[in-house]
Amino acid sequence: MAEIIVALDLPGGAEALTLLDRLPEARWVKVGSILMTREGPPLVRALVGRGLRVFLDLKWHDIPNTVADAVAAARDSGVALATVHTLGGEAMMAAAARAADGALALVGVTVLTSHSSAGYAEAVGRPSVELGAEVARLARSAAQAGLQGVVCSPHEVTLVRNILPEGALVVVPGIRRAGEATGDQVRVAGARDAAQAGATHLVVGRPVLQAADPAAALRELQEEAACVSS
Repeated sequence: MAEIIVALDLPGGAEALTLLDRLPEARWVKVGSILMTREGPPLVRALVGRGLRVFLDLKWHDIPNTVADAVAAARDSGVALATVHTLGGEAMMAAAARAADGALALVGVTVLTSHSSAGYAEAVGRPSVELGAEVARLARSAAQAGLQGVVCSPHEVTLVRNILPEGALVVVPGIRRAGEATGDQVRVAGARDAAQAGATHLVVGRPVLQAADPAAALRELQEEAACVSS
């Protein structure tokens, strides 16, 4: 079974809290760069105060000392899970892991779901890239640095599950229900498929946020994520 994380990709804190009033079954929420920039730590504390587990998805990528201090601030705010970017390097990830001190889980972002092979190759200045191999390389680096897991697209879950140690977290965005538009995400899949492959957490935004009945959409996704054969 994988946990569903509701991505609060909304304009402001008031909208996020109003949505959550309609989602009594939500257990995890994601706060990303939009809400954190607008609302800051007070919103995180409000969410924690509601009994929610907060996934702070800021993809820190900076010098080791700066990232370590950011992780410590997240830890002190009650955040349960946060991201660093694996392209920051092992020294940065190791400093972040030390700062977490076991009080929050850190996962490393590998390759964004919006990237195609050609787009990623252009971004990193290579003539070509095989995305699976790149995700595998970055996942190994994250594990060696002491992170608790990685973020990858649904297409690489089985791959990283075979690389990471037992019990590692595999956080997967790009979850869509059948027939839904993919938007700006390229590598997507359904909740059942991602959970079956070994994802531990599924990050879901638009399929819930844009649903006519967000609570029903969340329940459907939770049921799909729970339907995993042993």
